[in-house]
Amino acid sequence: MPPKIRDLIKDLEHAGFVNRGGKGSHRNFIHPKISKPITISGSAGDDANHYQVRAVRRAIEESKQ
Repeated sequence: MPPKIRDLIKDLEHAGFVNRGGKGSHRNFIHPKISKPITISGSAGDDANHYQVRAVRRAIEESKQ
């Protein structure tokens, strides 16, 4: 079962990302160590798509370096 959007957001915030807002259901998260923002779309209760899960994991790993 895929994680929910709210779980991805919680993981990003726990890793130090900050939500800088967005338009509609899109949220842009930034981190001081990463030059490109991570965009998460969808309602908090929606299932996350595989590409969203992969992008979040990759961004969290990159922020640790």
